[in-house]
Amino acid sequence: MFKKMGLGAVVCLSILFNNVAFSTVKTYPTGDIQPGKNESEICRLAVKMLMTNNYKKVPLNDSLSVLVFNLYLKSLDENHSYLLAGDVASFEQYRTLLDDDLQNGNLSHVFGMFNTYKMRYEQRLKYAIAQLNADFDFTKKDVYISDRRKKPFINTEAEMDAMWNKRVKYDLLGLQLGNSSIAKNKENLKKKYQSLLNQSDKASSQDVFQLFMNAFTASVDPHAAYFNPFNASQFSVGVTRALEGIGATLILENEYVTIKGLTAGGPAYKTKMINTGDRIIGIAQGKDGQFQDVTGWRLDNAIALIRGPKGTVVKLKVLAKGRSDSEEPQIIEVVRDKIILDDQSAKEEIRTYKANGKDVKIGVIVIPAFYLDYNAYEAGDHNYKSTTRDVKLLLDTLKQKKVDGIMIDLRGNGGGSLNEAISLTGLFISSGPVVQIREVNEHIKVNSDIDTSTYYGGPLAVLVDRTSASASEIFSAAIQDYGRGLILGSQTYGKGSVQTQIDLNKVAMKLAAQNGADEEDEAPIQFGQLNVTIGKFYRINGSSTQHKGVTPDIQLPSYIAPSKYGEDNEPSAMPWDTIGKSEYTKVGSFNRVLPVLTNLYRKRNQTNVAYEAYNNLVKAYQENEKPKPFSLNEDEFKRTRDSNTQKALDRDNKLRVAIGFTALKKGEVKSQTDDLDFMKTEAGQILTDFILLNNTTTGI
Repeated sequence: MFKKMGLGAVVCLSILFNNVAFSTVKTYPTGDIQPGKNESEICRLAVKMLMTNNYKKVPLNDSLSVLVFNLYLKSLDENHSYLLAGDVASFEQYRTLLDDDLQNGNLSHVFGMFNTYKMRYEQRLKYAIAQLNADFDFTKKDVYISDRRKKPFINTEAEMDAMWNKRVKYDLLGLQLGNSSIAKNKENLKKKYQSLLNQSDKASSQDVFQLFMNAFTASVDPHAAYFNPFNASQFSVGVTRALEGIGATLILENEYVTIKGLTAGGPAYKTKMINTGDRIIGIAQGKDGQFQDVTGWRLDNAIALIRGPKGTVVKLKVLAKGRSDSEEPQIIEVVRDKIILDDQSAKEEIRTYKANGKDVKIGVIVIPAFYLDYNAYEAGDHNYKSTTRDVKLLLDTLKQKKVDGIMIDLRGNGGGSLNEAISLTGLFISSGPVVQIREVNEHIKVNSDIDTSTYYGGPLAVLVDRTSASASEIFSAAIQDYGRGLILGSQTYGKGSVQTQIDLNKVAMKLAAQNGADEEDEAPIQFGQLNVTIGKFYRINGSSTQHKGVTPDIQLPSYIAPSKYGEDNEPSAMPWDTIGKSEYTKVGSFNRVLPVLTNLYRKRNQTNVAYEAYNNLVKAYQENEKPKPFSLNEDEFKRTRDSNTQKALDRDNKLRVAIGFTALKKGEVKSQTDDLDFMKTEAGQILTDFILLNNTTTGI
């Protein structure tokens, strides 16, 4: 719980921070949002704490101001659909002033920018509503480009009107394909625009302040974050996984509510139909509820619709990652539930491969997260649940079934308990260092497996992809550095840092107490929470996992574009670097056998129908991510949508049939595991090749 913080504390904080306080009172026009009573002080405290405590040291200067300005402007109007070029030009005076504003707690400039944006945003929506009174000619050959992120800001009101005429027509056309009643579609579209207007009208100073602080923290470090008091409570709920919902992290990207990540074992994860990068464009309550179009919605409002009591159904209208805007969305039902640790559990399966007339059995262990029931562990419960304990049991099962090799599947595993990554590594090596951590004070700590036993010493492979991060990268890097197993898949995420949370309320109270403030002076101020980076991970060979991640020994194709997802796409990410290597002894090497395995893999896939089908899927995903014009001619629009939907179905079915699945019928929803199964099959075949080539434990 947050403790009481009085007015005296605020005064003392003002004195503490270099005796500088922003005291100029700016007069805001009626209807404009102005900073909250205490947000200036909160800003200064958060800035001081981040600049002092974060691992990555960044000077608060004009260079940082430029980064903050660019990110803040992007968060306001990423699609360049509301602000005029003249508005943006008027903001330029603040480009190199925001560093001073942050230090002094001056929020007038950023609130002024937001109020200009808010005015333009509401002008556009009111204009769009007015256009719905007009008649529309859907036989013209007009085109509309929905993705304007790389387009310049529009110069004049007349040009903006012309663009919005096309946008309204585009939105209306999308409704026309499902319902031919133009009157009904106009009514529904008007409700959508009015809903967006109502949301804008409810924007508060906390919303603006959070937006600005997001831009600031992201400019310093992609994993640093400020949470206002409400968001801090939601973050805490998310960490404890006590919230009833669908188990997904959402972000707002170019006006789309987008899946940033899935909680392993959560309801969305269990559907196997929702993946990182998918866009939610509609939400409905219950099996028979009416969809609300949430494109352009505030993220917290969309989240409020998605959350709900355990056992209830929420329907999501989803544009799958890599799908064109013109394709039909999928309708996915999710049953809300609590995120339960058991649902994250590692699971095993056995796959049989045929090679040179022999059957080879590969045991596959899928680990969705590195989990540990810490409370049970601390309480001395000998049956506490953890990744390592579960995997040991699965290894026992697979040994009894006499598998010829083991593959650990870490795709989609975003990390978790560091201790579990270390102890899991210990199951496959005798003992030794697993990861190095350089702390803020430059001290380097080596974390080691001290158990001298090796629980499994047979042929081993680890399957990773771009969504394998943090603890997953520590485990796979150690396996690779020891020469203990093959690393297969695609380059991992590259998150080589560790974070902690600072309760700013406690910090403020401590500072105030040092300066003699009376805690009972006034009503409490709640400062919120700050997440900071406190350390950097390094492999035992001295190379950081930060930025570069882990590079597989054999690369497999992946539809997750490295240019769209991963630490190296974050402008403020810490760089890759090296430190001294740890003292460790390699247990094997794949240097001689890797060229042979790679050659076999490539030769096999020259005539592999599934490989060709998967590559076609990858190419289609990448092509659909490029901005394209949409025809506003109704016949052409419908033909394009039908054609794209059919092509996507044909591509999916070609792969499904090639890997042994039943072809989907039109309208059936594809499970994301269909694509993933291809990679698992390929990786298992590579491990099979290795086993047949060489029966030793760790290579030659």
